Amino acid sequence: MNQRIQTTFLLLSTVLAVAAQRPQFGGRGGFGQQGYSQQSYSNQVTLRISGAYRYVSGNGIPVHQTGRFPNRNNPNSVRPQNNQFRLTMNPQVAPQPTPLGLGPLGIAVNGVLLEPGAAEFWQRNFNSGWQYEAKGGRINLGLDEHNAHVQPTGSYHYHAMPVGLVNRLAQGRSNQMVLIGYAADGFPIYARWGYRNPLDPKSGVVAMKPSYRLRSGNRPNGPGGRFDGTFVQDYEYAKGTGHLDDCNGRFGVTPEYPDGIYHYFVTDQWPYLPRQFRGTPDSSFMRRGPGGGGPGGRRGPPRGGRRGPPGRPPSPF
Repeated sequence: MNQRIQTTFLLLSTVLAVAAQRPQFGGRGGFGQQGYSQQSYSNQVTLRISGAYRYVSGNGIPVHQTGRFPNRNNPNSVRPQNNQFRLTMNPQVAPQPTPLGLGPLGIAVNGVLLEPGAAEFWQRNFNSGWQYEAKGGRINLGLDEHNAHVQPTGSYHYHAMPVGLVNRLAQGRSNQMVLIGYAADGFPIYARWGYRNPLDPKSGVVAMKPSYRLRSGNRPNGPGGRFDGTFVQDYEYAKGTGHLDDCNGRFGVTPEYPDGIYHYFVTDQWPYLPRQFRGTPDSSFMRRGPGGGGPGGRRGPPRGGRRGPPGRPPSPF
């Protein structure tokens, strides 16, 4: 195990250990400090390295207070899960990106899943090719202040910037790179800030801008109307218009990977969370069922997606 891996593992272990000591009141009713909870749960995460893999298990309870669940637009209560995932320690860039579908992007350091896609489609028809954007505003999914809500299984999960987690990890210090978790393909995920020059940690940081934009004109079919962000397919990738690639990531150095690595970003603008894998997602993240809609109307495979031979991390220069 090289020094970089050891350092990263120790950092994550420390973060998770500290987080787990702080109680979270989600429970049935999930109203935390508001006093409505019928039952309280504490964050539990275990992280270990064995061979070429990092193994993460936990109950999916965050280290911050959740919003009020159930609520008018989300009738589900937060309940502990039995999450078990495997992440490669040596992620490789694949020849082609893999759409996420409706599965998770990955897992945050507090053990909560990061899931950008919502299982909501125009006319409730998955085959319509028009998937509602969770933060598009047309449908209210009952997201809390952390851009999260709860599945019928009781699984609390993030659809965009995990505000409470980011604030806790930053410990009151703004404008810094914050490692919030790992994608299913093993690449790290950072929140908002990245180095101005991706290869120079002394270049200062800037809020990362995605390279996606709203399409112009009207939808050619389905719901019709103007492209206004209601649907995932309302957006298109415009290379070079932002800091990031079509997977909402880039190659560069980070505090945890000073030699450089491909890494994703959670951003304040769409797509918020990456919608494609740059590498090959591990099968432990696979979920049975159809995939979700991707940018431009592409539809992804079930969670886990296609597999391809490893490649070399690309450089933007």
